[in-house]
Amino acid sequence: MIKTLLKSVREYKKDAILTPLFMVLEVMMECMIPLLMAYLIDEMTGGSISSIFKYGGLLLICSFISLFGGVMSARKGAVASVGFATNLRHDLFYRIQDFSFGDIDKFSTSSLVTRMTSDVSNIQMTFQMCLRMAVRTPMMVIFSSIMALSINARMSLIFFAIIPFVLLAIFLLARKVMPTFKRIFKKYDAMNESVQENVTGIRVVKSFVREDYETAKFKKTSEEVRKDFTYADKTMALMNPIMMFSTYAAMLLVSYLGARMIVASGGTDLTTGQMSSLINYGIQILSSMMMLSMLFVMLSMSIECGNRVAEVLNYEPTLDTNPAGLAKVKDGSIVFEDVSFKYSKDSEKYALSDINLTIPSGSTVGIIGATGSSKTTLIQLISRLYDATEGKVLVGGEDVRNYDVHALREEVAVVLQKNVLFAGTIKENLCWGDKNASDEEIRRVCQLACADEFIEALPDKYDTHIEQGGTNVSGGQKQRLCIARALLKKPKILILDDSTSAVDTKTDALIQKAFRTEIPDTTILTIAQRISSVENADMIIAMDNGRIAEKGTHEELLALNGIYKDVYDSQTKGKEEE
Repeated sequence: MIKTLLKSVREYKKDAILTPLFMVLEVMMECMIPLLMAYLIDEMTGGSISSIFKYGGLLLICSFISLFGGVMSARKGAVASVGFATNLRHDLFYRIQDFSFGDIDKFSTSSLVTRMTSDVSNIQMTFQMCLRMAVRTPMMVIFSSIMALSINARMSLIFFAIIPFVLLAIFLLARKVMPTFKRIFKKYDAMNESVQENVTGIRVVKSFVREDYETAKFKKTSEEVRKDFTYADKTMALMNPIMMFSTYAAMLLVSYLGARMIVASGGTDLTTGQMSSLINYGIQILSSMMMLSMLFVMLSMSIECGNRVAEVLNYEPTLDTNPAGLAKVKDGSIVFEDVSFKYSKDSEKYALSDINLTIPSGSTVGIIGATGSSKTTLIQLISRLYDATEGKVLVGGEDVRNYDVHALREEVAVVLQKNVLFAGTIKENLCWGDKNASDEEIRRVCQLACADEFIEALPDKYDTHIEQGGTNVSGGQKQRLCIARALLKKPKILILDDSTSAVDTKTDALIQKAFRTEIPDTTILTIAQRISSVENADMIIAMDNGRIAEKGTHEELLALNGIYKDVYDSQTKGKEEE
């Protein structure tokens, strides 16, 4: 895990190395100050102030050097930790871009968001603490111990006798808290998922007056996180009184035994200045142990964060993008050869079974079927949003797995069932299809998608701002913009997944007519619920329970008196009754 995370340090290695070096300089100067103070106290006889100037000057020099080391350590540590976190977020984001739909489903969207935000923030804080506190603590203990031993070895044993007790307390408390942090981050994912689901579907929530239900659901998950964090904080809060008890116990012993030693020896075994230095060194040693306890708290939390982040970075996507594959798609022909598919290896049921289908380039295919008949799953195999579990899918005469996935998707435009527009202008959204498209090309695809009339009626036309998710346009307008965006790619294959369901039948007919006349060489696959959207297709496929139940032209399927005929009759009857 640590090796994986440290790969993201990259250009900030220099700052990461300089941070502990400056910290060592600061610690060395801090450890010199009590010793100089001891000499100053012992030489202050009242007869001369030369010792005050001498040791006072040395104290100022050490203080300024210590200040310089501390400032530089803090500066370099901040640069290194922030840069490390930035690289880590970039690496996570770039890694997620290679995930297939199945990989996203495995981690869940809310969990990935948590890992890129709060998890990385925790890792950033711990990284900075490790660069500074993890160096400062042992160095301060080592240097202060050496200085204390050089002054009086017997008195120094008091501090060394207390250190094992403090370390044992830190270990036991951290061991008790670790499982709690593992639970917390899983509950964080659940809480974020609840928030994301609520905000995304806020219109549905308000339509059904379910605000109280959603509030209660969020309160429950939030309360679980609060309880776990409270338990962890209460447990680790025990560290402070333990450290205070240890520190003051050591100070009392040093003061009592030191005073007796000074009186008994007349200052030969231990001077007043030396006892003062011993107390200061004891405080430095035990204060460092307190810092160590804080570091353990952060480490306990960040180890779980680091494991979660490293899990994503080390995860091998199930979809091989094959960057060395074919870079050009010959034409828009599609062939399914004995294709079966299931979403997970552990699934017992296949979503698609025994699919054999040949679609010539430039033909128009309509796909109908009941909800859950795997219509969308079928077309997602073409652009490799998923890979077939068995059999193979050929595009342009080649297995889709032989292509560079980016080259394949450049030639396959998909208007998914869930239409998504991004924050920005209409023009910026359309240019997702072709970032170099001219204004004339943009207007032409909008005419094909019947989107030009409502765009021209807007005050800012193509510069009209679209809110995130397209919330300021209607469902039909959003669908037409998404179709125009797909057309701008000039694809060899155009897939419309129920993408005209929100437009009226007249507009739907105009869109279909424009496709037939304006892009006759593009293979078009249309998933629809309305017979009128597919009846003029060269071939119509009726799906049932993950299988192709019927295929043929409109007239051929009507003659079969099967699924297609039932759908046709139900829709025709409805029209006659109206």
